[in-house]
Amino acid sequence: MLAALPLPHPFASRAGLALLRRATPADTDALIALLADDPISAARGDVASEADRPSYAVALAEILSEPSNDLLVAELDGTVVGTLQLTSIPGMARRGSRRLLVEAVRVRSDLRSSGIGSAVMHWVAEVAAPALSASMIQLTSDAARTDAHRFYERLGYTASHVGFKYKV
Repeated sequence: MLAALPLPHPFASRAGLALLRRATPADTDALIALLADDPISAARGDVASEADRPSYAVALAEILSEPSNDLLVAELDGTVVGTLQLTSIPGMARRGSRRLLVEAVRVRSDLRSSGIGSAVMHWVAEVAAPALSASMIQLTSDAARTDAHRFYERLGYTASHVGFKYKV
C-alpha cells in the first residue's frame, strides 16, 4: 500500500460525484466484474467464474500487503465503477529516478466517456506522482486497445517504447 497517497479523493464526473479510494477485500467481487466487463480481459480468462474467486482474493491481498503497490477503486453512488493498480518503482536509470507504473485501468463499460477515467488519471499525474516523488508515469496497453490509446494520448501520454512479453 502506498501510504503517502492522499486518499480517499472525491472527484467530479459527468456521471456525478465520485470517490477514489483504496480497494479492500470487500471489493473483490466488484473488481472481478470490472475485469470480466472488458472483452480483452475476458478473452484472457477473466470471465468472473466463481471458481476463480479465491485466486483473485489472494492476488488482491498480496497487492495490498506490498508497500510499493496499491489498488484503487473509483466509486459512484457507493458502487465500484473503476479501478487501477499503482506500483512505485525505484530505479537507477535517469539519475536514480522513481517511476510510477499504472496497470489494469478499467472503467465499467456503461460509464466509459463519463470523465471517470480522465479524472483518475489526472489524479495519478497531479497528486500521486508528486506525493511519491516520481519523475515519470508509465503504462502499457494491449495493442488491440485502440480506444484506450487515443484516451492516453489525449491525456498527454506518448507511445515512446515497444513492449515485449514472454509467457511462462
